[in-house]
Amino acid sequence: MLFHGLIHIMGFLKAFQISEVNQLQTVISKPMGLLWLIAAVLFVVALVLYYLSEFWFIPAAAASFISIALIITAWSDARFGMIPNAVILIVCALAVSSCSYKGVYRKDIKTATKLNAPAQTSLLTVNDIDHLPRAVQNYIRLTGSLGRPKVQNFKVAFEGKIRKNEQSEWMTFTCEQHNFMAVPTRLFFMNARMKGLSVAGYHHFKNGKAVMDIRLLSLFKVQYAEGREMDISETVTFFNDMCCMAPGTLIDNRIKWIEASADSVKCSFTNNGITIHATLIFNEKGELANFISTDRYAYNDNGTMTRVPWQTPLKAYKQIDDFYLPSQAEMIYNYPEGDLVYGMFNLKSIK
Repeated sequence: MLFHGLIHIMGFLKAFQISEVNQLQTVISKPMGLLWLIAAVLFVVALVLYYLSEFWFIPAAAASFISIALIITAWSDARFGMIPNAVILIVCALAVSSCSYKGVYRKDIKTATKLNAPAQTSLLTVNDIDHLPRAVQNYIRLTGSLGRPKVQNFKVAFEGKIRKNEQSEWMTFTCEQHNFMAVPTRLFFMNARMKGLSVAGYHHFKNGKAVMDIRLLSLFKVQYAEGREMDISETVTFFNDMCCMAPGTLIDNRIKWIEASADSVKCSFTNNGITIHATLIFNEKGELANFISTDRYAYNDNGTMTRVPWQTPLKAYKQIDDFYLPSQAEMIYNYPEGDLVYGMFNLKSIK
């Protein structure tokens, strides 16, 4: 795009007779010469925006359409410029699709923010946690959640890799998610690479209803799931987020503490008619070391879903945005034939 854009300066140089341009035999007026310069500038602007904004395609498409019109006026000299213009416009069309797809995610964030308008909140105190199992109390203290405002929502950024099965190649990804507590909502948007191609995934969980929509080039659906199994699975994931990334939310009255020992706690979480169960495992430091649930479902190649034990071992605790939290986690399905580690997540930030 840069090379194609800079070539357009030749039309400007010829029109204003700044330099002799033998490659262009067509007579170019000064007004047309300014258009050649505008096209060049727009291509350069689009290239810079490519690294700064997802809306880079706007100046790129404008530049390409101007370029096409100019090439038509100088067809015999510049006709081969149609090839890069065609390529750029195709990529712009894909970028528009990607922006539109991610626009649904942005819209959902705005809607959830309105539904979960921050209310007056008090600080999390010892009195708020004294009814919890001892291991959970220690964990909340350890993470630095005491003395902070009670959590109403949080935003998280991850990077890592993910795969479908042991025969599949790992896909690297970056992702962002927003969680809201009042009306349980989890909005998870992922950008990944598969064999050099872009794959985007959007999981949204809105008060008990969940949808998974994964698309190649943000356009072609490669995996889609919704229904009762997804609703249950994402309820498990939502509760997992609470335990692993926002320990201050464990005072939530939708949680029932069933059985506790010094290093493990069995509990349940209920929302919108769905109750899921989990076991929290703590290490000798008081850190949450693992989250285990038998209520989550795995997606099969034939489009069905099967209930499979699921766990997320946690490690590498460190200070992240003033909280002491695990920075690394694995996602594991415990199949009868053996465990499948299908995801590795690195926590980059949380707010």
